[in-house]
Amino acid sequence: MKKLMFDYRMRLSFGAPVTDHRFQLRCVPATGPRQQVVDVTVRVEPEVELFRTIDSFDSVVMTGFLPTAHDHFGYRVTGIAFVDNAHIKSEPYKPLYRFQSALTAPGPAVAALTERCRGELARTPADLTDVEKSELVMHEVYAAFAYTPGSTTVRTTAEQALAQRRGVCQDYAHAMLSVCRSLGLTARYIAGLLGGEGATHAWVEVYQDHRWIGLDPTHDRLVDDNYITIAHGRDYRDCMLDIGIFSASAGGEGAVTQTQWVNASVHEQVA
Repeated sequence: MKKLMFDYRMRLSFGAPVTDHRFQLRCVPATGPRQQVVDVTVRVEPEVELFRTIDSFDSVVMTGFLPTAHDHFGYRVTGIAFVDNAHIKSEPYKPLYRFQSALTAPGPAVAALTERCRGELARTPADLTDVEKSELVMHEVYAAFAYTPGSTTVRTTAEQALAQRRGVCQDYAHAMLSVCRSLGLTARYIAGLLGGEGATHAWVEVYQDHRWIGLDPTHDRLVDDNYITIAHGRDYRDCMLDIGIFSASAGGEGAVTQTQWVNASVHEQVA
């Protein structure tokens, strides 16, 4: 087990003042099967009342409304996570994670990688566990990509990223999900925090023996106690940390530009 202090910040700067800003946040790590989260604070700027609920994926969801003009929006989440991968608690099986989603739907590039993995699996012992099979997929996905910031967007699919062989952690995770599901494995997308990344991170969990086991295709390794889970779902779209809509303030013309800044810090606290 590790005691991890986390501090996640996001700031949006608008090119012109905006109004009627409605937003939804999934930025708070919550206590779950592999972690206990305490002492969480959430600060939003400009200050506004937050309405909190839990969605169907067990993610903490906070919504708010800023009716008056403002030229920036941001939030900061801090807290402590006790992470213990050696004693992950069981969860009920959910078959929806066996099926492809909008961002993992396979095409020719994914199909080719799936067949390569299928061929490799055919040469391995027949009693491999689902996690061991997924590790093989993870190695192949890692080898298929060059980590290239700016080469994709949040709308890029697994097929598009794999076809160009470039992407970021979100794309590695989507590609691995697509291949795993094509092979009949139950897998889900994870959004979270990892020390040293400087921003949020994404990885995959595979269901085995009533527990979800994490694998990180971006780093080609099993997830350990250095990873903090924020949200999980079928793909990135179920785990978006912040989304919103707004209007240009009176007198504004055309689209309002946005500039985003993020910073994530995770440090182990040793007693």
